[in-house]
Amino acid sequence: MNPEELLEIAQRIVNWGRDGEQVEAIVGHRQETEVRVYKGEIESLSVAESQGVGIRVITNNRQGFAHAGTLDQKVLAETLAEARDNVVFGSPDKFFGLAEPDGVAPPKLNLYNEALLQVSTEAKIDMALELERAVLAGDPRIVGIESADYGDALSADAIATTTGIRSTGKDTSCYLTAYSLASEGDEIQTGFGFSVSREPGTLDIATAASDAVERATRMLGATQPATERVTVVLDPFVSAQFLGIIGGTLSGEAVLKGRSLFANRLDEQVAATSVTLVDDPTNPDAFTASDADGEGLATRRNQLIGGGQLEKFLHNSYTGRRSGSTSTGSAVRGYASTPGVGCQALSLVPGERLPSELIAEIDNGVLIQGVSGLHSGVNPVSGDFSTGAEGLRIRNGELAEPVREITIASTLQRMLLDVTAVGSDLTWLPMNSAGVTIVVAEVTMSGA
Repeated sequence: MNPEELLEIAQRIVNWGRDGEQVEAIVGHRQETEVRVYKGEIESLSVAESQGVGIRVITNNRQGFAHAGTLDQKVLAETLAEARDNVVFGSPDKFFGLAEPDGVAPPKLNLYNEALLQVSTEAKIDMALELERAVLAGDPRIVGIESADYGDALSADAIATTTGIRSTGKDTSCYLTAYSLASEGDEIQTGFGFSVSREPGTLDIATAASDAVERATRMLGATQPATERVTVVLDPFVSAQFLGIIGGTLSGEAVLKGRSLFANRLDEQVAATSVTLVDDPTNPDAFTASDADGEGLATRRNQLIGGGQLEKFLHNSYTGRRSGSTSTGSAVRGYASTPGVGCQALSLVPGERLPSELIAEIDNGVLIQGVSGLHSGVNPVSGDFSTGAEGLRIRNGELAEPVREITIASTLQRMLLDVTAVGSDLTWLPMNSAGVTIVVAEVTMSGA
C-alpha cells in the first residue's frame, strides 16, 4: 500500500473521535526479503509482508492504547474501542497529550528507490551466493562461512491525529553481510563484512567480502597481552556501538527515569573539545534517516554535545512537556507501541585526518576491532563499563601483532573526556548510530 492510502485509513480512524478526546492513529505497511546461503545452497529464504495499526486515545489526562496486525475495517473500529476501554485503566498524568504541529517543515528526503521492486528474488539469491564465493576466494586461510546474507525492506507509514498532525513516509533499504572463518593450524578466527544501500544495484559485494576476509585473517596468531594502560583506537564499528549507548543516556526519557549519567549536567563540559555529537535523521546518508518522527513531527538536526559541552537532551512531546521543554522531533516507535524517545541517526562530526595518520602518532596502543558483551557491561547511570575486546597492537605508529582475550574498562565520562582525536572516516552502518575512528588516551587493557 502507498502512504496516501495509509493516511486515508489513519484519518478515517481519527474522524471517529468523540468530543473531549484526543485520537492518534499510526498505520504501517512493510515488505521484507531475507536470504541466507551456505556452501552454495539456499539455507533459508523468507519473503514477508506485514501491516497494522496503532491507536492512542487520551481523555481527562488518561491514556489508552491498542494495536492490531490488520487493516480490516471492522478490526479498526474494534481497536479504537479497545484503546478507549484501556483509558479507564490508565493512571492520570497531566502531561499526557498528543503532539501538535510546531511549524518545523519536514526535510525533503529521497529515501525510496523504485529499483528495489524491479529486482527478482532469484537475483537477490545470486547476490548472496556471489558474496559467499568472493569471501571464500579472498584468502587461502578462509576455510568457511558462518553465514552470507542478503536482506531488504520496503516500508510505508502514516500518522494522523485530532491535533492536526498529518504525516506520511516511505523508504527502501537493503544489505549484504558475511561472517567468515579463517584458520591456521588449530586456530580459528572470525570476521565480518557488510554493505548497505537503498537499492541492490549499489551494494558493494567486493568491499563486504574483503572486509570479512581481512577482519578474520589479521586476527590469526592472536595472543593475550599483559595488563597495562594504553592508548585505545576504536574502529568505526566499535565506536558506533559505544555512541549508541551514550545516545541512549541523552534522551529526556532516560533523564526523567533517573537512568542517565548526564542528568543535571546541561551546559557542562562532558567531553573533549574535539567531540561534537549530533543526531541528524535529515541526513540522507544515514541508514535510518527519516523525514518524520514517531509522532509525525518533522525530524531535525539536534546537536547534543558541541565542542565537548552538553547542549541538549532528546525529547518526544511527553518528555518535552514534562521537562518544561518541547519535542526535538525524536519520538521513536512502531505501530504496535506508544512513542518512546531515542536517537535516530547519531554521529560524531568527523575530523580531518585519516585513521592511518592518527595511528602513526601512537607509540603504544591497541586498535579495537571488536567487542563482546558491551551492552550488558555498561552501567548507564554510573557510566562504568567493562567489555571483552580483540584487535591489533600499535607499536611505534604501526599496526603490529593481533591480541585477544582482553578487557577494556573505564567510564563513559572518562572516555569522552580522554578523546584525543576523531578520524575523518565517518561510516554509516545498519543501525541508528554511525561509526568513526576515535583515539582515547589512557584506557586500562586487562590481559594476562
